[in-house]
Amino acid sequence: MMEINFLTESDRACWEVLARGKDTYFKVERSDDAYERTWRRLLDDGRIRGIAARLDGRMVGIAHYLFHASVWYAGKCYLADLFVNEEVRRRGIATAMIEWVARDAREHDFPGLYWNTLEDAPARALYDKVGKFHKELIHYAYRRDANQASTRR
Repeated sequence: MMEINFLTESDRACWEVLARGKDTYFKVERSDDAYERTWRRLLDDGRIRGIAARLDGRMVGIAHYLFHASVWYAGKCYLADLFVNEEVRRRGIATAMIEWVARDAREHDFPGLYWNTLEDAPARALYDKVGKFHKELIHYAYRRDANQASTRR
């Protein structure tokens, strides 16, 4: 039986195993302090939320998301992380977690759910089913060093 709930203090150890698994998969290195800061945010900041999916009582998936304002539309919800243990993938857990986040976002007046992924991510098969792919949209991240060189006079 699958169950999805908000993360609680007692979930810390299991959450970190999955969070580190996600980071290993995406080749991201973080300090122990980064995991601690993120854990505190997930529990203490009302705009940033974390959920866990459990299969037969065992935590097998996590998702992190945040609510934010939008200039032109109703509030938005950014799904920052979604990770399901490799052993239990393709059983509908990720789909159920996305639907859970979407419902929570709607209930709090942040109906615009969106997320990013890597172009070659295996999860794209799911995302193409549950989301709208914006082929023309290009994601940029600000690079301070590149901008400093171009703005000097």
